[in-house]
Amino acid sequence: MDRAQILLVGLPLFLFFSDVFHLFSPPPPKPATTHPHHHQPNLQPITQQQQQPSLEFPAQKTTGIGFGNTVSIDFCSSCSYKGTAVTMKNMLESQFPGMNVALANYPPPLPKRLLSKVVPVVQFGVIGVIVAGDQIFPRLGLAAPPQWYNSLRANKFGSMASTWLLGNFLQSFLQSSGAFEVYCNGELVFSKLKENRFPGEIELKELVSRRIANSRVIDGLNNGGNW
Repeated sequence: MDRAQILLVGLPLFLFFSDVFHLFSPPPPKPATTHPHHHQPNLQPITQQQQQPSLEFPAQKTTGIGFGNTVSIDFCSSCSYKGTAVTMKNMLESQFPGMNVALANYPPPLPKRLLSKVVPVVQFGVIGVIVAGDQIFPRLGLAAPPQWYNSLRANKFGSMASTWLLGNFLQSFLQSSGAFEVYCNGELVFSKLKENRFPGEIELKELVSRRIANSRVIDGLNNGGNW
């Protein structure tokens, strides 16, 4: 087996195992934040900036309709839903001051993620067969290449381009979840997977407001039962 065949076989396998390793490996720890050193002439402006927050009232930072509540918007990042998620985030933060709104990717199921890692291997394998099939099939004990190989070989560049485009489309489909799930204080308030549509801004505002009101009622009952 010459270097070209080793490269065609080894590169897809290396990409596949590296993707599987990154899929199951834990995320790297966040680096510690370091404060840059300032020169001596900049000490006076920094002191003035540090003295300005003392003019604000601390009560303003801890009050608000949404203070103490958390909304999580889990969306499909590969479906171009980020713009809608950011719009909903800005709306909730303006309507419920003090609320913590977090955005996160909603991954597809594990079988689809694994299949999406196999697609590039198949892509490189098919392209490698198209390029070097005349040397691969005799080594496999086939005196004559199969008919499908002759059909692909007749239009080599068109077959390679079609394999690449079809593989990218299939990989994008497997990586998409189509989700836009909204959670308020850990409870699901809207699910695009169930409704098959996006929530309206007024609708989402009412759902979140209702959930916050229910949480306050439950907290009040719990606190009253402790007396």
